[in-house]
Amino acid sequence: MNFIIIGEWGATPSRTKYILNSGNRQMAAHKVAHVVYKGPSVVKEICIGLTLGVMAGTLWKMNHWNQQRRAREFYDMLEKGQISVVAPEE
Repeated sequence: MNFIIIGEWGATPSRTKYILNSGNRQMAAHKVAHVVYKGPSVVKEICIGLTLGVMAGTLWKMNHWNQQRRAREFYDMLEKGQISVVAPEE
């Protein structure tokens, strides 16, 4: 019979669990998926940077178009005489 020992490193036998295994002599921790830091992904960072840049540029351009539209409307109304920039005298 083979046993797999699960417990903390240096744990006392009372805190260690023994699991009956039918053949393989592996620790149970080898079957658990662990997250390993592999470092930055250059392609992923470039894609994220491009996406954020395009989104920010689109918002900036939409704001610019809105300001242009307001200025155009102001000067059109001023030309038609609907508004005046001179304060009326009291």
